[in-house]
Amino acid sequence: MRKATILLYGLLSYAFFFVTFIYAVGFVGGLLVPKGIDDGSATPIVQAALIDLALLTLFAFQHSVMARSWFKRWSLGWIDPALERPTYVLLATAALALLMWEWRPLPQLLWSVTDPTLSAALTALSLFGWLLVLLSTFMISHLELFGLKQVFLRFSGRSMPAADFRTPGLYKLVRHPIYLGFIIAFWATPVMSQGHLIFAAVTTGYILIGIMLEERDLIALFGDDYRRYRERVSMLLPFSRKGAVRRSSLASAPTHDARRKWPR
Repeated sequence: MRKATILLYGLLSYAFFFVTFIYAVGFVGGLLVPKGIDDGSATPIVQAALIDLALLTLFAFQHSVMARSWFKRWSLGWIDPALERPTYVLLATAALALLMWEWRPLPQLLWSVTDPTLSAALTALSLFGWLLVLLSTFMISHLELFGLKQVFLRFSGRSMPAADFRTPGLYKLVRHPIYLGFIIAFWATPVMSQGHLIFAAVTTGYILIGIMLEERDLIALFGDDYRRYRERVSMLLPFSRKGAVRRSSLASAPTHDARRKWPR
């Protein structure tokens, strides 16, 4: 019964994520959803900006804290290991849903593309960014990233295999294709309002900070394998060494402990 409950929890968490992800595509692009990033009741500019910044801060705080290895180790003291990732996905999705629900529009325009061809091209580029996000998750392990692999293995009585360092597909071109996809999706728009600019700028800043935090964990986990990967592959720009890290800048990075398990 417990295994079935864990499996159901993971499946419901994933379903909540997937529906919210699809809605987020429409929310950011203003496409086929009841409320987009520029929709909603009028709110004084300062109040709207403060509310939006608070929502973005809450979203970033939840992601940053729960993604850290120390928090994962702490959480394993009171929940089943198979539930750690689905719980992260559930709460991250809830934070995103809250952000979209409570978002206050700042509709003043910075630019609005009137040429139909260029407008369609920018919309297509944004949708490509979302597709890049989704495809990149499958290149590593979509099921594990969103907690499904953990609950499936728990249900079948098997344990998680040890983490191995791989760079499949787009990961040979950039270290973080998922984040690259988000940046493209957020900035490629035919209509840029003040509210959209706040959303794109703050989330991009959070992504850059998140990359630094995430790579510290990856260096601690994979050691020299990830250090060499950073030296060889750019962070976000394909076919460029810009963003690759020189060996001399890695001297103070944490060392790899082979006994340490992948923080799930």
